[in-house]
This record gives sequence, structure tokens and C-alpha cells, in this order.
Amino acid sequence: MTLTRRSATDLLRDLNSGALGAAELMQATLDRIDAVNPHVNAIVALRNRDALLAEARACDSGPRRGPLHGLPIAVKDLVNVAGVVSAHGSPALAGNVPEKDDLIAARMRAAGAILIGKTNVPEFGLGSHTFNPVYGATRNPYDNGRTAGGSSGGAAVVLATGMTALADGSDMMGSLRNPAAWNNVYGFRPSWGRVPSEPQGDTFLHQLATLGPMARSPQDIALLLDAISGPDPRQPHGMAVDQVAPLTACDPKGLRIGWLGDWGGAFPMEDGIIDISEAALKVLDSLGCIVEPVAPPFSAAAIWQSWIDLRSWQVAGGLAPMLAAGDPLKDSAVWETERGLALSAMDVHAASVIRSDWFRAAVRLFETYDALVLPSAQIWPFEVDLPYPTDIAGRSMDTYHRWMEVVVPVSLIGLPALAVPAGFGAQGLPTGVQMFGPRGSDAKLLALGAAYHAATEWPQKRPAG
Repeated sequence: MTLTRRSATDLLRDLNSGALGAAELMQATLDRIDAVNPHVNAIVALRNRDALLAEARACDSGPRRGPLHGLPIAVKDLVNVAGVVSAHGSPALAGNVPEKDDLIAARMRAAGAILIGKTNVPEFGLGSHTFNPVYGATRNPYDNGRTAGGSSGGAAVVLATGMTALADGSDMMGSLRNPAAWNNVYGFRPSWGRVPSEPQGDTFLHQLATLGPMARSPQDIALLLDAISGPDPRQPHGMAVDQVAPLTACDPKGLRIGWLGDWGGAFPMEDGIIDISEAALKVLDSLGCIVEPVAPPFSAAAIWQSWIDLRSWQVAGGLAPMLAAGDPLKDSAVWETERGLALSAMDVHAASVIRSDWFRAAVRLFETYDALVLPSAQIWPFEVDLPYPTDIAGRSMDTYHRWMEVVVPVSLIGLPALAVPAGFGAQGLPTGVQMFGPRGSDAKLLALGAAYHAATEWPQKRPAG
């Protein structure tokens, strides 16, 4: 196994013991990026090699700064990093070099990580396909003619190809889960409020998106989750958290797992998606879980209506000033912003009432089940030159993001969800499932994920590149 494909857990153990130097790891990381990144375009705004090696040598000669000491990490390009171009995939910010780290970058830096550059994103993170007019498209490492998903597509590809061992991501509408599925890695959407975002603009009302970790195992996810978790006193909805690393797999015997499938036909699926998802459920069954099909617990149409209203409202809150100023925005961003501006206060209230009703219904469901499972994506990775799918299995999609509806039940009410690899389809492309639980069950989900990983090890069995 090459150095950069080793787990973060192993790398950090050797960095801490002195068996591995940060400079040696940085050299291997940069060499791997040089070899792989031109084919997939996952890392952008990479810092100067000499500066990175100097920072790594300083880690070797200086005191240990934290649990991620000496580990290279490329930060998602929706996060501002001091001294690094932070374009957010937009021509309007193409020359933006922040003077200050956003909160998650500051926490990773404080934990000792070396921030080497950025991972590619869709423009402003809108859409589950990573392409933008600044850096171009990120390509799937299992088929360079296909999308890597998004918006954490660059992050997922970096992991899948062994360029780094850990990556941060964010998730409003599946952006930690869809690219994890399509790149055969793990992505974790924490309980909303566990990992705070940068405190800017509204911090009370917009409870949809969250930051979170990605890795090639749940054990490694736990390492980064600890580093970025915890309340920020400047924000009202933070939650006290317990440390989850080092993560130990649970004994899954007797755990009740509910399988929601295609939500009673509400979510169209391409051929093979349900079959491969059910194969992942058989793994849980073999571990002693009690796996049962679950009838749709809430109206999918109501969830979608609540979602698109609250999402458009939130997007408009961020992008309306840029639209008014005439800044260049892609069509989907303009559509989303204009739609949000057209909503009334009572429209937003009605959407939030639906969200509240679904949250209460989910609480009742978790009185019976320890976790619920859905596919992480409704389709296989599509052609990289296609902006977004317009139909699934003959059913037309009425928005640019309707094809990812399967992730919305989790996102709408801020539940924790672990996207796990489920295997490969007939064309050699990966996909996955999302396991989710009640608010605050993050550690239990990761422990279940660790048991599943021990039985499957998909990222290690079928590495990309």
C-alpha cells in the first residue's frame, strides 16, 4: 500500500511516534497529486510546493499542535482559507484571497493539519455535479467521462484516489452523501448544529446545510469530526458533543434497521440502484441486524414542497445581493434566487410547519428503529458534460435538483446520516446507501458504520486510480 493510501489513523499514529515525518508525507502527497490530479481535476488552488514542504518540516521540528498534527488536507472551496484563492467556483470570486480562515479551516489548522489548497465544487455549491467556469469539471476516477457528484465532488475524488486521507465537505442536499456514493468512500452529515459554519449573515433561521467529514473509513471520519465539532459561542444553535475517536465498531446484533427503498415509488430509481442497496442491507442482516421494509412514513410531496421553498429562501438570502449587483451567476443560481425572492413570509412559515410535522413523525419512527436506510443517489454517475439529469427511468425532473430527492428527508430536518459504499454496478461504477438516525445519534451511527466497514472494506478492495 502506498503511503498516501494509508488510513489517517495509521498515518497520525506514525507521525506522533516519529516513525513517519510530516515532510516525508507531504512529499508523497504532492507527488501523488502531480500524478493523479491532472486526470480528475479534484484539487484546485494548490499552494506552492516549497512553502508546503517548509511547513511540514516545521511540524517535524516543532511541538505537536493537535490530533491532526502534520496531516495534509485540501479544504472544500466553499470555505475561505487565509492566503489561498477561495473562489467558491464563481467568476465573481475568482481572485478572492481571504485574509482570515473560516471557522472550520481554523479548527483544522488548530488541530495541526496542513492546509494544502482547495477541493473543487460546483459554483456556490449548487447542484450535485462538480463543475464551474473557474476550474472546470471534476471527473469520476472510476470513469473519467462521468461526474464525481457534488458539491463535495472534489473532496470525494481526493480520497478515492489516495491524494489525502481526510477531507472536509458540506451537505445541504446530499453534498456529503452523493459524491461519497459515486466515489466509493464515506461521507458523514452530522446532526445539524454539531459542526458550526462560519458565523456570517443569519445564524437563527437557515437550518439546512451543515459541514462534515469524509474519509475512507468511519474510524477516520471520527478523527476529523472531533476536530471540527463543538459549539461556537457566536451562534445560537450549537450542541455540546462527546469525543467519538478512537471509534470502536458496535455489536450490531439485534439492532432494528428500517429500509425505506424508493419511498413507496415516490423516488424513481435507475436500474440496479435498489438491488445494490439491498445487497448492502444483506451485510447488515449478516451482522445480526433485524432489517425490515418500512412503508412511507410521511408524504414525499409535502417534504419536497417544504424543501424547495426553504432551500430557495436560504439561497436567495445569500445570493440576492450578487444578483442585484449584476454579478455573473449560473442559471440555476439565478433561478433559485429569484424563486426565493418571490416567496412570502407565510410561504416560509407553511414550509417550516411541514418540516416540523415531518420531524415529529421521524421521532415516532425512531421509537421502533435504531436506524433507517435509503439509497444515497437515485441514479448512477452520469456523463460529465451533462449539467444535470432531466429524467430518471422515464420520469421527467421538474427542477435542476429533483434527481436528488432521495436525500431530502434527512436534510430537511437535520438528522445525522452516514453515506457508506454499497458496491459496484454492471458498468463498474460505485454507489452507496445512507444510514440515518435520530438527532444526536452521531456516535451510534458511526459505530454501526464501523461494523459495516469491517465486513465490506469497499474503499480498500476497489481503490480508484
